Amino acid sequence: MTDFTTARRYMVDGQVRTADVTDLRVISAMLEVPRERFMPPASLSLAYLDLDVPVGANRRLLKPMVLAKLIQAAEIGAADRVLDAGCATGYTAAVLARIAGQVVALEQEAGLAKAASEALSALPNVGVVSGALAQGWPQSAPYDVIVLEGATEVVPHALCQQLKDGGRLVCVLGAGPGSRAMLYRRGGTEVGGRAIFDASAALLPGFAKTPVFAF
Repeated sequence: MTDFTTARRYMVDGQVRTADVTDLRVISAMLEVPRERFMPPASLSLAYLDLDVPVGANRRLLKPMVLAKLIQAAEIGAADRVLDAGCATGYTAAVLARIAGQVVALEQEAGLAKAASEALSALPNVGVVSGALAQGWPQSAPYDVIVLEGATEVVPHALCQQLKDGGRLVCVLGAGPGSRAMLYRRGGTEVGGRAIFDASAALLPGFAKTPVFAF
């Protein structure tokens, strides 16, 4: 039988701390949240490995290192409202709930949204909502932080418009070699972005480039 507590500690020590993640709130949250509880049975043995874990519906959880670095870069405050776009089974939302004041966990796949609702039901500061990921969740906007849980091939302008002035959005831009984790920040009506580290992630539905046809 797998010792998940030990595996979780090894994940944090071997994958997170070694990737220049120094925010003790992020480290503590990832030590506390049992990642295995957010895995389908077929992926249970993969819970703490350094990879994007499949959770069904052609979706994957972000690598622990990528997730930790994205959250650290977002500089989430204790009173912040955070949109977790593409929450899948809810693991990231559970981590964010230990750092932020309120988390809105958005998922468009019905089965994943149901699993997230069940897994997060005991957390009073998390609400799971269903809708198209690319449209965000304007009903609870504006947000201090938006975490896009996967890759996008295009700048997520619609989500950036749901940020407060000074709000931050983190994501992985690109779906192949050369992809980068990005930090976008809204200042007034303008949004600027910068690359923060090399990263890869599974492309989220609704975030692919529009095909261009040549004649």
